[in-house]
Amino acid sequence: MTQDELLRELYDATLVGNGPAVLDLVNSGLAAGMGPETLLYESLIPSLEEVGARFERGDFFVPEMLIAGKAMAGALEVLRPLLAETGAASIGTVVMGTVKGDVHDIGKNLVNIMFEGAGFQVIDLGVQVAPEKFVAAITEHQPDIVGFSAFLTTTMPMFKANINALVKAGLRDQVIVMVGGAPVTQEYADAVGADGYAADASAAVARAKELLGRRRSLATA
Repeated sequence: MTQDELLRELYDATLVGNGPAVLDLVNSGLAAGMGPETLLYESLIPSLEEVGARFERGDFFVPEMLIAGKAMAGALEVLRPLLAETGAASIGTVVMGTVKGDVHDIGKNLVNIMFEGAGFQVIDLGVQVAPEKFVAAITEHQPDIVGFSAFLTTTMPMFKANINALVKAGLRDQVIVMVGGAPVTQEYADAVGADGYAADASAAVARAKELLGRRRSLATA
């Protein structure tokens, strides 16, 4: 199999969420001397971007996104340490967590996989994350973006509590705040003072890149 053929097969296997095939192809590529960046940026990421595009068009649904994401996550487990060795830079750092009072994490986990697949470093704080834990993580990791996830309407007010905690800690202006979850809307995100909102994992990555690009262009202007 040529390198181009392997990259095409890896793309196709990721697209349909064939986890075992993705792992086999990643390992085969590495054994053949292909760099982890080549596998990631020329096959895996384009495939996951196509998954997101198909979801937005209504051709794919959440189950398809989840299985593709899981296949990608398996590949990342192999590639992440190799990428670190090569010094490959992430495009940004994201601290992510489901807010206090909420234990739902499927949506958050899918967003995390999409972010990692797009080249972000993700620090996942898990579920039931209190405001002070977000503050501590931002202080420690100095992320570009912090993401608050809520699945329940009863826990959505924690977005505002978290933002207030960032203001009190003097961190609000240092980080882009993104919010999301099944009941969340753009109007609610605006009302609590978030910088960004996305309705799904694919849109979250695009919005994050947009917000980050804007902030960096302002910083260098």
